[in-house]
Amino acid sequence: MFIGHYAVGLIAKKLAPRASLGALIAAPILLDLLWPIFLLLGWEHVSIVQNTNPFLRLQFDSYPISHGLVAVVGWATLFASLYFGFTRYASGAIVIWIGVVSHWLMDYVVHRPDLPLYSGSRLFGLGLWNHVWATISIEVLLFVIGVWIYLRQTKAKDKIGDYALWAFIVLLLLAYAGATFGPSPRSVKALAIGTLVTSLFIPWAWWFDAHREETLQNPER
Repeated sequence: MFIGHYAVGLIAKKLAPRASLGALIAAPILLDLLWPIFLLLGWEHVSIVQNTNPFLRLQFDSYPISHGLVAVVGWATLFASLYFGFTRYASGAIVIWIGVVSHWLMDYVVHRPDLPLYSGSRLFGLGLWNHVWATISIEVLLFVIGVWIYLRQTKAKDKIGDYALWAFIVLLLLAYAGATFGPSPRSVKALAIGTLVTSLFIPWAWWFDAHREETLQNPER
């Protein structure tokens, strides 16, 4: 999953409207920001392989720290606890916890059996990535639904809240197209650095979301 994870963050705005979209986006992509750090440190390992299927160009050799389900629950709890400590917004913390865990569940659907519960456990994955166009269709549909829900939940207060949002959407779709139809990464290091660059979408989401407001104010949420 790529833009499917961002869809979760966009949808989450409806469940926790007082939370910044930056935090709601950070939750479902957190594991993919930890993973390249652990790759660069040599704690986790991936191989780049030749494959006509663009979703199967990476062989995930070992990543129990970032993507093992037990570790994922720990990362979710840590992130949600930190968020609650700073904001005291319980609904936001719960939604953020779910957002982090959702990453493993969505990956379980698309990955081949390579997702561990913990280091040395059996591996899981339903393998939707074996079917390229089904994967693309489902992921794009999820993203469209996420954008639609976010647009219904919020409205722009100024031009930044409008134009920056649409630029965000377009760039994400272009990045997804590039990752899907472009060449394989040149090296694991290039892959890790390129993946880390996606962290810039977090402050971007925070920025335009701060220039938007709820369409229906509900202070209880």
